[in-house]
Amino acid sequence: MPINLSIKNAPDDVVTRLRERARRHHRSLQGEMLAILEAAVSAPRILTPEGALAEVRHLGLSTPAESATMIRDDRDGR
Repeated sequence: MPINLSIKNAPDDVVTRLRERARRHHRSLQGEMLAILEAAVSAPRILTPEGALAEVRHLGLSTPAESATMIRDDRDGR
């Protein structure tokens, strides 16, 4: 059976950011809070190296090509 929860005395700036987040996710304020709570208490996701690489590619992250040069310069400076 579902239980009603409430948050009292939430700061205005937190509520404003939460409402904006709910709007971005096309949810009600209550729906957004429930989604956040569900994510917070869900089992931690263990990524394999392949899974981590897939996540990086999905996010479009990349490292600059000059990173190898920066590391080499740092090692040569020791």
